[in-house]
Amino acid sequence: MPACAARRRSGGRVRGDRRVNAPAATLTVAPARAGGAGVTPWLLTLPGLALFATLLLVPLLLTVILSFNVHDAATGVQAGAYTLAHYLHVFTDSYFLEIFWRTLWISALVTLLCLLIGAPEAYVLSRMGDPWRSIVLLIVLAPLMISVVVRAFGWSMLLGPEGLVNNALRWVGLNPVRMLYTEIAVVIALVHVMLPFMVIPVWTSLQKLDPAVEHAALSLQASPFTTLRRIVLPQVMPGMLSGSLIVFGLSASAFAIPGLLGGRRLKMVATLVYDEYLHELNWPLGATISLILLAANLVIMLSLNRLVERRYRKVLG
Repeated sequence: MPACAARRRSGGRVRGDRRVNAPAATLTVAPARAGGAGVTPWLLTLPGLALFATLLLVPLLLTVILSFNVHDAATGVQAGAYTLAHYLHVFTDSYFLEIFWRTLWISALVTLLCLLIGAPEAYVLSRMGDPWRSIVLLIVLAPLMISVVVRAFGWSMLLGPEGLVNNALRWVGLNPVRMLYTEIAVVIALVHVMLPFMVIPVWTSLQKLDPAVEHAALSLQASPFTTLRRIVLPQVMPGMLSGSLIVFGLSASAFAIPGLLGGRRLKMVATLVYDEYLHELNWPLGATISLILLAANLVIMLSLNRLVERRYRKVLG
């Protein structure tokens, strides 16, 4: 009896020959003050926001102001004098409209080719096992380790009048084809440069795909093509969208490839901006062209994003 009483006083009870402890008292932690919790995340993001504003927002604002400045061929930029003449000049001159149209259709074609080549490549890559997956992934990423200028010179040697491609055509009895300083050379080189930016997002989406879902469809007598179209393709659509947006944006603003493989006659918007800044010394017009390109890119990319997301929600519910 004294032993039982001692156990009761110590917070335990006897059940048979075992001692069962009573539940411990629950400690209540007072919540942190709402004011401090709300301010801390903003304080932590201040360095990043300051860097973002310094490196992007301030130069963009200065470019917008510069695009409205009056330009005189003799004296240059007129500070404090503003006009809309540069925007009217770009939108009413067929020379500038042709360059914008060429830039947009080349970027769209490069995006389509990268999607047609990169998506199947990413699918095959996701089905590979080690060590072949690592080897192929290294091959895909290897071009990113080489300068774009070096790759452009390499393609100029391959696609030139006496290059490897035309020599191969002569060897099989065909006439050589003029490819250098044409849209063909620019598209081929841009696809080679941009392809990794399509493969990696699609491959990342495929990594998140559960193989059991695909196996379940095959076990229910679905054909491999139906499984690919109805199961795999809708779930990798976000990766395809991300890759398409990256490729289109980088292709539309590409400078080295069009400048080296397009020559002086085949202008794209980036090379046009370069000429206006450094050759014509018309900085306001160059700023205007760059801002119009930025706005066009944003409109096209946001429209594509909205269209694909709506289709994605419709397919997956």
